[in-house]
Amino acid sequence: MPNAPISGNIRKMRSALDSQGQVQYQLPLSDHLIEMNPLIGRQVTLTHTGHIYCSHCSKKTKKSYSQGHCFVCMKKLASCDMCIMKPETCHFEQGTCREPQWGEDNCFVPHYVYLSNTSGLKVGITRHTQLPTRWIDQGATQGLAILKVSSRQLSGLVEVELAKMIADKTNWRTMLKGNAQPLDLAAHAQALLPQIETRMHELSMQHGEYAIEQLDEEIVTINYPVNAFPNKIASHNFDKDPLVSGTLMGIKGQYLIFDTGVINLRKFTSYEISLSADEG
Repeated sequence: MPNAPISGNIRKMRSALDSQGQVQYQLPLSDHLIEMNPLIGRQVTLTHTGHIYCSHCSKKTKKSYSQGHCFVCMKKLASCDMCIMKPETCHFEQGTCREPQWGEDNCFVPHYVYLSNTSGLKVGITRHTQLPTRWIDQGATQGLAILKVSSRQLSGLVEVELAKMIADKTNWRTMLKGNAQPLDLAAHAQALLPQIETRMHELSMQHGEYAIEQLDEEIVTINYPVNAFPNKIASHNFDKDPLVSGTLMGIKGQYLIFDTGVINLRKFTSYEISLSADEG
């Protein structure tokens, strides 16, 4: 990147696996796209200007809601509704979806139920187009899609059953302290799925014979560009201190790991910042 600071509004880091299975990161700042992997090992400074602009309508907002929205957009967009966080509570059939066409396009499409290894074994769901991105965003070192289902609500109903037996959330502090020991995700799937077989049959009767499909996929292994993990987790927060600076030690999930602390960039979506780095 050039020596001069680059300014813009934060968007979720883009990620992709290279041929060696390592994540390559890019940070969008408005119209700029910054290659982040080359900055690891260098002194990097992020400075929040104090401005936040809604990621949907671009209006200035004093506070960010639902990862980068103003209050008005947070209240009206279907993508900000509670059923996105808890898809089993989908209310589309009640005629109360905030944006029915958005719901048709995003929720009534195939979804995966998966197992991953983040801070340990967990279950999760995502749209069929979002793997392995979803695993990377969570800092998973392994991922395995185990079921393909016909809708987001159905994926949530299945996840609820599996979450009675295993975690459905990542312990982010544990995830950032190192990589979890490898797991045989296929063996875990073989042990878990028979325990919810009756419930899956009930759901198939309600949603259609082919609404739930069991998969036979390969485990995906993910390597992150991290020179050193922190022994103790200290978090940077632009709302408390607009300046984040230090040697960038690595990137995992949506976290930048500095020798001075970590910061979850996704949490600060739509914050306007400037980024600069030494010449390395």
